[in-house]
Amino acid sequence: MTKSTSSLQINIADISFKKPAAPIKTPILFEAKNLKKSYRNKIVVHDISLQVGVGEVVGLLGPNGAGKTTAFYLITGLINPDRGQFFFKGQEISHLLIHQRAKMGMGYLSQEPSVFRQLTVEENLLCILETLPIKAQERTNRLKNLLEELHLTPLAKKKALTLSGGERRRLEITRALITQPCFLLLDEPFANIDPIAVHDVKLMIRHLQNKGISILITDHNAREIFSIVNRSYLIQEGRVLLSGTVDDLLKNKEARTNYFGEHFKL
Repeated sequence: MTKSTSSLQINIADISFKKPAAPIKTPILFEAKNLKKSYRNKIVVHDISLQVGVGEVVGLLGPNGAGKTTAFYLITGLINPDRGQFFFKGQEISHLLIHQRAKMGMGYLSQEPSVFRQLTVEENLLCILETLPIKAQERTNRLKNLLEELHLTPLAKKKALTLSGGERRRLEITRALITQPCFLLLDEPFANIDPIAVHDVKLMIRHLQNKGISILITDHNAREIFSIVNRSYLIQEGRVLLSGTVDDLLKNKEARTNYFGEHFKL
């Protein structure tokens, strides 16, 4: 892995991740109700319900095999539930396909690498921009704005295969923003990147939240998740074990026994 040469600089005043983010109360943007999904008679997601408010960052935590990624696939429309409903912007979207949900303002970053390695950073963004029904000048302007806003301009001409893990992750998140989503799902954004890059990704998440974008995020790094989310859901064996603020989860005996461990500290 190539080491990043510099940390991302986003102009946000008084950014600190030393304390958990405070809970916020905003109107509901997205809601999933009573989701169920089985594979070969094995229930992977069992009666999961969750909500994400406007401009809220919500964590989805749980051990391996708990059903987190499957829940993400269900929400985005990559797979269909056996049972359950989805509501987005006040409308039921259970019947909509993934591209239809994307048009409504839903974005998704998978845990698998998604950049085109032989293309430059600029070309990676352009190949998505060119699929949008916009004029050439607007495409050029949007590319320039994205590169500048998320500080990718110095990397614009570099091939993706030469980027560090953190730089690739920044590029992947930027690509997910091309369609201008108001709700973004991030599946393990901190995986396989160094601590400096983790901090950069957290800055990006806080920056997007300050712009009013809602985010649902899952990752195995509970400490990093807790430093940016307003609240979280903890799932186990396909069910919601507990939901609430960081304090709610850490004070819960069942959560500490089954997931965090008795010695877990922020």
